[in-house]
This record gives sequence, C-alpha cells and structure tokens, in this order.
Amino acid sequence: MRLIRPLVLLGFGLVVQAQKCWEKLTCTGPLESAFPGDWESNIYAPASRHVSPTSVLALADASLISAWPGPAHITGNGSALVFDFGKEVGGLATISYTTQGSGALGLAFTEGKNWIGLWSDSSNGRFQAGDGAIYANFTTSGNHTYTMDKVHLRGGFRYMTLFLITNETTSIDIHDISLEIGFQPTWSNLRAYAGYFDCSDDDLNKIWYSGAYTLQTNAVPVDTGRNFVASGWNNSGLLSNGSTVIVDGAKRDRAVWPGDMGIAVPATFVSIGDLDSVANALQTMYDHQNADGSFPEAGPPLLQQNSDTYHMWSMIGTYNYLLYTNDTAFLNKNWGRYLQAMHFIYNKVLQPSGLLNVTGTRDWARWQQGFNNSEANMILYHALVTGADLATWQGDTTGLADTYRSRAANLSTAINQHCWDGSFGAFKDNATDTSLHPQDANSMAVYFGVVPASSPSWSSSRAQSISERLTDNWTPIGAETPELPNNISPFISSFEIQAHLVAGQSKRALDLIRRSWGWYLHHPNGTGSTVIEGYLTNGSFSYRNSRGYSYDESYVSHSHGWSAGPTSALTNFIAGLSVTGPLGSTWSLKPQFADLKYAQAGFVTSLGRFSAGWNVTNNGRDYSLWCKIPDGTLGNVTLPPLLSGKTGKVIIDGKSFKNRSVDKRDGLTFEIGGGNHSIVVVSK
Repeated sequence: MRLIRPLVLLGFGLVVQAQKCWEKLTCTGPLESAFPGDWESNIYAPASRHVSPTSVLALADASLISAWPGPAHITGNGSALVFDFGKEVGGLATISYTTQGSGALGLAFTEGKNWIGLWSDSSNGRFQAGDGAIYANFTTSGNHTYTMDKVHLRGGFRYMTLFLITNETTSIDIHDISLEIGFQPTWSNLRAYAGYFDCSDDDLNKIWYSGAYTLQTNAVPVDTGRNFVASGWNNSGLLSNGSTVIVDGAKRDRAVWPGDMGIAVPATFVSIGDLDSVANALQTMYDHQNADGSFPEAGPPLLQQNSDTYHMWSMIGTYNYLLYTNDTAFLNKNWGRYLQAMHFIYNKVLQPSGLLNVTGTRDWARWQQGFNNSEANMILYHALVTGADLATWQGDTTGLADTYRSRAANLSTAINQHCWDGSFGAFKDNATDTSLHPQDANSMAVYFGVVPASSPSWSSSRAQSISERLTDNWTPIGAETPELPNNISPFISSFEIQAHLVAGQSKRALDLIRRSWGWYLHHPNGTGSTVIEGYLTNGSFSYRNSRGYSYDESYVSHSHGWSAGPTSALTNFIAGLSVTGPLGSTWSLKPQFADLKYAQAGFVTSLGRFSAGWNVTNNGRDYSLWCKIPDGTLGNVTLPPLLSGKTGKVIIDGKSFKNRSVDKRDGLTFEIGGGNHSIVVVSK
C-alpha cells in the first residue's frame, strides 16, 4: 500500500482556497424507476445527490476506525484519516471543521483501496506519478468550511484522505463531510432506472447493476473533461454541446471514445436508459469529423486521430442510437457526413484480397494493428450491415442498402478465405501467416455474424470452434487477451461473452462473467460497485504496464463503461429480450437458461415498457415464459430446447399450440404480436 509522498509545505503556492462554484443544472431526468421491485436493492446509485462517507479508516493499514458520522480528530503534521464512501462516487466535497492553530487541510482521492495515501491516484496523464492533493489554508483557529473548486472536481473515487500540513502544534476536528454528486447531471433521482434485471444468481444481479452504475458515473457535465496539466488535475475541459455526455471513465480519461461506446451504449439502453448523453457524444464526433471523412479516435479536448477501428465505432454507434431512439432528426442532420465516413473507410478495401487495409493504427490497446488486421475487418463487416439498416431507415431509394449488404457478404467471404486458420480452428490476427489468434477478432466474428452461429453450413461449426478455442485463454480470474499478453480486458471479454451466447454456449458465458467480473466485484481493494478498465493476469491492477508503458499503476480506471458488457448480455441473451427494429417496433425473445432457475428483465422505449422473464420448473423438465410488450409491435419468439424429457407441449396464452412442440435438440421459433403473453412448455 502506498502511504506517504513528500509533504507540501505551507507558503509553497499550492494551496487552493474554498470556492463554491458548482453550477446548478436543470434536472430533467426521470423522477421514478420504470420497473419498481425488490431488485432495486441492487442499485448502487445513492438516493440523494448529496452523500457522505460511511466509515473512517486508519491511513497506516486501512483498518476500520469508526462509522461515519462520528468523531474525527487529526493532530500534527502529516496526520491523516481516510473517509470511505462505501462505493464509487464523484463530484465536489464540502468539509466543515474546527481548527486549533494554523496550517492547511489536504484532500487526496483514490478509487482503489491499495492506493490510499496523501497523494491522489493518477488521472491526469500516463507519465505522472499520481495527481497530488488539493489544500485549504487556514490561518486562525475557529470554524471553517471548505468546498472544492470545480476545476478540481474529482470524477471518480471511493476513498478520500484528509490530512494536516502544519509547522505548529495544530489539530483539526472534522464535523461534517458532504459530497455533491457530479455525474448524471440532469437527473434529480439517480435511482430512476429505465431498465432492470433479476435472476436466481445474486452475483449476476450485482454485476448487472455494477455495470449500470458505472455508466451513470460516466455520464458527466459537458464542461468537466480532462485537461492535461503539468501537475495535479484539471477537469474543466469542454466535451460537447448539451448538458450531459457519456465518456469512457469516471476518473479518466473523461472524453468521448466511440469504441468504448460499442459496449457502453447497448448496456446504457437496457439499464439506465440515458440516451441524451449518447446523442451528445455522437454529435461531437460528427462535429469534429475531418475533411477526408474520418472521425477522430476520441472527442475533445483530446481529439486523438488515426484510428480506423474507432472511426467505424462512431458509425456503429449511430446505428445503435437510431435503433434505440428512432431519432430521425439526428440521422437527417448527419446522414451526409455518415456517407462520407463510409466512403473514407471502404476506400481502404483493396483488391484482389477484398480485405480492409488498415492504415489508421490506433486502437483499444492491442499490441499490434495494421495491414489486413482481422479485428478491423470484423468491425467493417458490422459497419456495413448496420449501415444497410440505416440506409433503409433513412428512406434511401438509390439501392444503397443493397450495396452495403453485398459489400458485407463479399467481405465475409474474404475474411473467411484469408484469415481463417483451419489447423487451429479460429481466425488469425492478419491475413499474413501468424501464430496470434486474437480474442477481439474471434469474439467479434461470432457476435457480428461473420460466421453465423445458427446455420447448418460450415460457418456454424466455425462459430462453435471459435467459442471453444477462446477458452484456451482463460485464467481463474478472466480471459487473457493474446493481442495484449498478460492482460485481462473486460472490454474485449464483453464481446467474448456475447459471442458465447450467440453460439448458444450460455454456461460458458456465465462462467466467464463469474470469473472476471465476479472476481473484481468481490476484490477487497476494488470499488465494490463499478466495473474496472482492466487488470493483469497476476491479479494486480497494473493494466497494460506489462507491455512497457511507464505510467503510474494507479492510472487504471475503476469505473469504465467499456467493461459493462454483462449488463446488456444478461438482458439480451439470458432473459433473452432485445429490440431488432427502431424503438422495438420489432423485437426478439430468445432466452437461454444456462444453470439458472429464473430470470427477468425490462427496458423502455418511447413505445412503452418492454419486459419478459422465464422460470424453469419440475426439476428442469418444464419451463414457462412471459412477456409484456407494447401493442402494435411484432416479436420473434424462440423457445429453448428441453433440459430433460423427450418432447414438450407448447401452451400459449392458455391455448395449445397445435402440432408444434420442442424437444431436447430443437427449440421452436414463431412470431407473435405485442401485448401480455404467457407461454408454458410441459414435457411429455
């Protein structure tokens, strides 16, 4: 545990005076949850926008001293107490205290328990050893109140260390600590979720809600982005227009990253439902599109460039946003720029291979990128397929949708021809000879349908082979990613769990969720409430440091939306409920039971509330499903095969489904309209 940094002496010019400058925003968010129920006990979001610590810890060994509120007294230079908020929080703290003597009250922050000390963990930059602290001077004895200035808003932390700097025999009595929450700025009720999930495994429930809470901490005021400074930290950068925007992490980088949104946005839709933040994030990417049609890798104030993959994630993000909102005004406004973006990236497809030639080599953190990289080609396939849907929704009459679908089909053929390693049973990292079979490309191949999982052709066996070979990378605490050795990336593992689910390997998917996300959920040095950016296979939080990076190990983000994959996966695949057309005009109910006894989930679109659930009964021989769907919609229901028994009779809304049944090998798929439905499958 890191404890002591060199103390900052008074008069050294680093003292920040108290300043109350947190602008109030008009709260226009939901006032109550869409699906009240017992599952709301799993919500980590606080009931108020003003929170206080839950306990006081000793600095030396992080042992519990007392609950808070309670007496808190520090005496002498360097003396300190650690205040634990019990979960990830972020915002501006106000401290009321009484002093005897003169000196300064220091404040330091950290997400992980192993980094508590007189020096904040690192958020400013990779090459800075921690962020230091902020200080409140006092020159006389008496009562004082200090409020953090907005520039030093701390976006994400669980632990706040208060310490004393003095040249005298000085003491401080802490009377009150209040933190004004800085995230989800337009919501007055932080627990007013638009979605829910509940199942028979309590850890999976907590993991679902930890992803949801992470996404809340990543929805921030648009003027609180990270600025790089020589020392300390400065969160006053302009991120986008509007009042709220989704960024990649609570503590850092606090910028729009479209690749992260590939996981974060579907999870946002099924949980908190905050799509205003998504719209503002996407719009800032369009507003900063380059003259050649390319998008930046990240939004302002970073505005990093040169990433073909993140360029395509902005395009895919456009599809996801339209799917969930049917915001045709947004699409109309940006359609011309979208077409420019597609032209830019598809011009890099070269003949005779028919594969994308990657020249923008920045990516999520993988060690290699470029040439005919298979991950980038999988993403392009998905961009073309979703682009075809966007063209249809846009009302294009020029045949653009057919063109995009034809290009996607040709690309799939090229990928399977040039990148498949038949001797290994998975895709190579590139069309050239290589021994690297990456987690990202292989997960995306199944998840995006480059190798369809439900076809009886060769592609089905390839999907099953990929699902099996991905487990070669598993460790007891998660899946090591071969393209970033010694590291575990919950971002890429979010794609892997969905690949297993697409392949029908639900037990395998839940196993990985429990290994990785379950490991962090119960880690004594974690936040106990959010999902981490990444970690090493040895169990340390030194994500990426094994590959020669020289940044402070405390730089890792413990509240990173790109790791929230289980939140959408559990809703879309385990409960089985997903939208397939704008706003849920068409939808799918295709549950997977795995080793669970029951599951249910719900979410909201402007059409109304969507919810569904299932129960396995009679020792696994029978099961029942139910759904409540807005009228005027059309659903595709797939009943799973029986867990035991020979055949199962199907009863829909109290009536027998004549001449249709399920057995241990085959399920049953049929269409059904919106409304309240019950389906019972009874084994014979």
